[in-house]
Amino acid sequence: MRAVIAEDSVLLRIGVVKVLEMAGFEVVAEVGDAEALLAAVEEQRPDIAVVDVRMPPGYTDEGVRAALVIRQQWPGTAVLLLSQYVEERYAADLLSAHTSGIGYLLKQRVADVEEFADALRRVAEGGTALDPQVVSQLLVRRHSDPLDRLTPREREVLELMAGGRSNAGIAAQLVVSESAVAKHINSILAKLDLPKADADHRRVLAVLRFLGVA
Repeated sequence: MRAVIAEDSVLLRIGVVKVLEMAGFEVVAEVGDAEALLAAVEEQRPDIAVVDVRMPPGYTDEGVRAALVIRQQWPGTAVLLLSQYVEERYAADLLSAHTSGIGYLLKQRVADVEEFADALRRVAEGGTALDPQVVSQLLVRRHSDPLDRLTPREREVLELMAGGRSNAGIAAQLVVSESAVAKHINSILAKLDLPKADADHRRVLAVLRFLGVA
């Protein structure tokens, strides 16, 4: 898979490049600002763009705005945002507009090479990867809770779904069988009164409702 990296910190950029290459990605461009990122994506059409949330010139939300442009203009390119701090509004904005090929992780996660590489692959393949701290903050900002019907175990399963875990990943985390996870997910979808649709779409809707962005 081909990747573009947008990070103004040279040291962190070097580290991310190394992690991507170790994970089997081909890094086709490295840039330090949002304008150069958009130009690189247009030229290279990578499978994934790894983007710093705050970049020159303003160091505010340049990376987020560039990510939204990428997902709109080049939907074949997934985006994984990296942030120094939890900024849940940006994650909510992205999830409200797009339901696949999106990730939002804290920069400290790069140090766990295996976990970071797994998140990269998952996002590049059209899945999601949300930092656990981001998920927690998104839950705090919800104004209403339509999820009271869920059991504690079902909430646990749904939180892992929100982090981008597959059924197998959830089963391993909770030390249960995949069939048990499937039953929990079916129960969650039924209790949330989600419209009949393909399984993947209903799964995404459940996660968005859980995070309070849908």
